[in-house]
Amino acid sequence: MIGDMVTVKVDRPMGSYHPEHKDLYYPINYGYIEEIIAPDGEKQDAYLLGLDKPVQEYTGIIIAIIHRYDDVEEKWVVAPKGMMFTKEEIKEKTYFQEQYFESEVRM
Repeated sequence: MIGDMVTVKVDRPMGSYHPEHKDLYYPINYGYIEEIIAPDGEKQDAYLLGLDKPVQEYTGIIIAIIHRYDDVEEKWVVAPKGMMFTKEEIKEKTYFQEQYFESEVRM
């Protein structure tokens, strides 16, 4: 899984707000991998790091998995090929949403 190339369809682009939780701002692109069904029965969610503008779709490499101890699903972290982030950088960039969960970054 880590190291695999996937295409993320972005349904919450950088600079947008959550459709139900109006105070949840997305400082990064966030979406899903259409071909993969997550344990919650929905398409696999993914954070898209390393881009400086909103996108609708992006193909990149899975660089990490955020495992949530208090949720049924995990979030995948995708970045452009050749771009890496440390665990600390991933935690910082995903904190806007992960602050509500007990989770760890697995690389």
